[in-house]
Amino acid sequence: MPPFAGSHPLSHGFSRNHIDSSSNIVTIDVGGQLFQTTKQTLKQSGSKSFLSQISNLDGTIPFIDRDPEIFSILLSLLRTGNLPSKAKTFDIQDLVFESQYYGVEHLLLNSQANPSQFEPFDLEKSLILPLSGRDSPTAISTTQLGSVQVAHGCKITSFDWSLKRKSTILTQFAGIDSMLSLSPNVVAAGATDFSGLQIIDVSKGFVKETLNWENVTKSGSTVQAIGASNEYLFTSFESARRNSNCIMIYDLNDGFRASAEIGHYEIFGAELDSAIPATKLSWIPSHNLLMAAGSHSGPSGVCGNIRFWDLRSGNAVWEIKENVDCFADCTVSDDLSAILKVGVHSGEVFISDLRNIGKENSWTCLGDQRKVVTNGKKEGIGSKIESHGNQVYCSKGGNLELWSEVLIGSSIKDRVFRKNSMGRAKDSCGNKITHFSFGGNKMFVTRKDQQFLEVWQSSVRGF
Repeated sequence: MPPFAGSHPLSHGFSRNHIDSSSNIVTIDVGGQLFQTTKQTLKQSGSKSFLSQISNLDGTIPFIDRDPEIFSILLSLLRTGNLPSKAKTFDIQDLVFESQYYGVEHLLLNSQANPSQFEPFDLEKSLILPLSGRDSPTAISTTQLGSVQVAHGCKITSFDWSLKRKSTILTQFAGIDSMLSLSPNVVAAGATDFSGLQIIDVSKGFVKETLNWENVTKSGSTVQAIGASNEYLFTSFESARRNSNCIMIYDLNDGFRASAEIGHYEIFGAELDSAIPATKLSWIPSHNLLMAAGSHSGPSGVCGNIRFWDLRSGNAVWEIKENVDCFADCTVSDDLSAILKVGVHSGEVFISDLRNIGKENSWTCLGDQRKVVTNGKKEGIGSKIESHGNQVYCSKGGNLELWSEVLIGSSIKDRVFRKNSMGRAKDSCGNKITHFSFGGNKMFVTRKDQQFLEVWQSSVRGF
């Protein structure tokens, strides 16, 4: 017998049985199993959702021909804002499909992409996301909601927030060196050997815009780094002849219109500082400053600079020159009010107080201070450093170090950072970590010579 036999079906596939219309309690028959909840709970799904429509029915028991077990999980999500522990017994894609049917996918997304659910001390590898072809990842980019794009060879593969593969597209690049997600479907991508920054729609596989810097020699311009604020897209360009560089600023709200350029350097003679383009760009919302960092390896060793740019004046308001133990990588953290680096020689993590902008810079070594003296070794080469919330992560070889602050006083000298073991977040084969990034409550890791993406999540929450 069909599910609606003997009844008058409504849209969306449910039928009516009479109940007391004056009650605030709503009874729903899902696949033959009765559920009771309140109208207020159902309205948590949003005014236009299917479940909210059910809450407006008076005098009926709607019948829905769907899986009652999954419905009980989504009902728990409506009641608490979180998924119950039994949700782990279901495939996430089944939950996504049902949440779309009921119109509560946004609630499921928020419960799974909430950064507060990220527990660094309890991370374990939850998924391996394979990539097509034989190319290892060269860049990864994430969104706050947990979707991710991976560049490998001339391709970009996209996964949505539930880690379902959305698409793999071919690009004009032989290899992508820099990539930044502007939305779940749009990325900015560039390479150090191919002229121009491309704005790519990864869902449809076409280039929406190509942005170039017109340098004096008209020799084309390659991308060295990409960054963004809520309003602007920042791109570090270097001329194809490598005799000039600058940072272009594009308005995200005005069709990527070029609104300004800063840090324009023409290289003359032996002016080494001007020859170093920015290879990392980070926006600092609390100070309205752009951090631009770059380094150069030459006969006299590795040197570099970290500059902080005021977009309103177009001037650098602070500069840190790196000569002794230059950074292998650096980052800035608004949550910690700090600049962080990993030394290219020592391989140790250093911190500097972001609140001292404009004053004489002083690095504090969080690790072994004895390694700071240059000894010809480059223990930190290839290391990466990033911050997520109030934690600092540093990759060394195949492992990740985790640094956590123990707050004692208000000044940087009174702040103590303790190194913790990442526990499960290690690779048994010792393959070197090449990139890692954070999206929602997930950590994404790529390794040398591996054609897949690792997904790390807390063993307590998530899937």
